[in-house]
Order: sequence, then structure tokens, then C-alpha cells
Amino acid sequence: MLAFLDFAGDWDPSLALVMGSGVLVNFVFFRLATRRGAPLLTPSFSLPAKTAVDASLLGGAALFGVGWGLGGFCPGPAIVSVVTGATPVVAFVVAMLASMGAYDWLEARAAARSGFHAVPPLQ
Repeated sequence: MLAFLDFAGDWDPSLALVMGSGVLVNFVFFRLATRRGAPLLTPSFSLPAKTAVDASLLGGAALFGVGWGLGGFCPGPAIVSVVTGATPVVAFVVAMLASMGAYDWLEARAAARSGFHAVPPLQ
């Protein structure tokens, strides 16, 4: 799997094909779904109001990538794998949840100071 990122050595393009296929399928079906006007099981789509690419978005994406690279886990499979009780998985999920909580706390503090809620609080 690591050969996917080794462009100078034993590069394996098969994972790029998997990723490209996933992006293509998502692109097509997202376009089709949003044409419906509303999802099947809820009255409206829940899409982000903020669409600008800014420092916060780029920083979050970079932090996500670094965490994934250092931890070796994608968040979804890590949550599923936590039932194994393996120490690296549990440590990753605990760190991920703590980071998410810290982000929510910092956002709530910033919103309280400015009086603006960019991200609705978790319920």
C-alpha cells in the first residue's frame, strides 16, 4: 500500500485507480442526488454554507492528512477497528476524538467572543 506514494521507487498506480474511480462515482451520483431537490429521508440537504477555500480549510486538510499519515488510520476504519482493542487503534481514536473536542471548544470560544456561530454547535 505504501508503494502508492513512492513515485521515485516501486510505484503502484492501482490505488490511484481506486481513488479515481471513487471520485468519479461520487461526482456523478452527487450531481444526480442534488437535482432531486431533497433527499429521500429528510426534508432538505445538509450542505455546508461556507464554500470558500481559505486558510482554515487548507490547514484542516493538512492536519487531517498528517494525522492520517502519522497514525496510519483513516478515521472511519479506525472507529470500526477500535473494537479490536489494539493499542495503536485505541490511541488513534482517543487522540482523534480529543482533537475534535478541542476544535469544537475553540470554535465555541471564538464564536462567543465574536457573537457569530460559523459552525452550529453539536447537540
